[in-house]
Amino acid sequence: MHAYRQVVSNKGSAGVDGMSVKELYDYWLNNRERIESELREGRYLPQPILGVEILKSNGKTRLLGIPTVADRLLQQAVAQVIAIKFEIEFEDYSYGFRPNRNAQQAVLKAQEYINSGYQHIVDIDLKSFFDEVDHCILLQLLYRKVKCPLTLCLIRKWLRAPILIKGKLVKRRKGVPQGSPLSPLLSNIMLNELDKEMEKQGLRYVRYADDFSIYTKRKSEARKTGNSIYLFLKNKLKLPINREKSGLRRPVNFTILGFGFVPTYVKGDRGKYQLIVSEKGWKSLKLKLKTITRKTTPCSFDERIQRIKEVQRGWLGYYRIANIQVKLKDLDSWVRNRLRYCIWHDWKKPERKRKNLIRLGVDHNHAYSWSRTRMGGWAVAQSPILVTTITLERLRKRGYEAMLTLYEKIAPHLNEPLYTRPVRTVV
Repeated sequence: MHAYRQVVSNKGSAGVDGMSVKELYDYWLNNRERIESELREGRYLPQPILGVEILKSNGKTRLLGIPTVADRLLQQAVAQVIAIKFEIEFEDYSYGFRPNRNAQQAVLKAQEYINSGYQHIVDIDLKSFFDEVDHCILLQLLYRKVKCPLTLCLIRKWLRAPILIKGKLVKRRKGVPQGSPLSPLLSNIMLNELDKEMEKQGLRYVRYADDFSIYTKRKSEARKTGNSIYLFLKNKLKLPINREKSGLRRPVNFTILGFGFVPTYVKGDRGKYQLIVSEKGWKSLKLKLKTITRKTTPCSFDERIQRIKEVQRGWLGYYRIANIQVKLKDLDSWVRNRLRYCIWHDWKKPERKRKNLIRLGVDHNHAYSWSRTRMGGWAVAQSPILVTTITLERLRKRGYEAMLTLYEKIAPHLNEPLYTRPVRTVV
């Protein structure tokens, strides 16, 4: 039942059988005894995985594997039992998909290393990690803690389940499907061997799932470390690295989990770095807000405000530890102009524009001339006629709240240790 609740809370799409999460409870009540007997006797066969390609920010695609909801329930049940056995073995500087750990802790640890003088960074990007995991190595690692043959056989069946891509079933002989409840745990089990190797060499590192970086004091040391870790990944774990995205970095040209670093210019803090949001992080936020505030997006003004709030809360919740006040101020101004443009577009006809401007306090002459203007809508949105009438106060009454205001509400709590705040964990 705990696994069922977790699957329902995660929501997610239907698999190849088309069964939704809402139908899972009735299906489980009617088929529980049959499934249980098949599991105990080793006769259970998982259904194929549904392959879905999603677009990445760089224009390429990533293949997600979506198991059926029934298989997700069983995978969640297995994951929550075997996770306890492996959790005590995981290293302290692994932050991905673990209880009471999150991405912000990983970023702050990286900042701590950099500000302690470890400013030559080995940045390694694993090439399609979830598609390259060797099943034999992974099952051997599982066998160290999980001795039950039925459980190991079941996990192997899930790993080998074919994937349905564009109507064709494709065999799988390596890789862990992204999208299953087991994949985060299996990735941590695999990469825990890498953590042990880095601990053995006495390295300072941070790892979040398949993203990891190593921090050294000298460039020669960084080069030597990078070569040894590359050979370990290639020979022991059989994992290739992406040479284009990997290399030696300095803090100013290094990003980790969407955060970047810039020097602080405060007296007495020479050589220290503060956190900022990477260009990619700003670009993704602006793209989401632009989609919501596009004049042709078919939704009411109140719906726009609600969707903006959802994006704001999610983005600020993640980037709350960065220094973002100045850019937020500019972004808020841009969003308000976008909203004014939407309002101006919704008024449509000149006569309606004239009447609405009069209601907002504009005199009759100016209301008439602006309602018949040949200026484009975006130019009108930034002009004094709308800035002084559709004011920030009026937007607030309709539910709008600036991101800078939301950030300042969070900012006083930034000095609290991250582990005392509520953390969303994925098992």
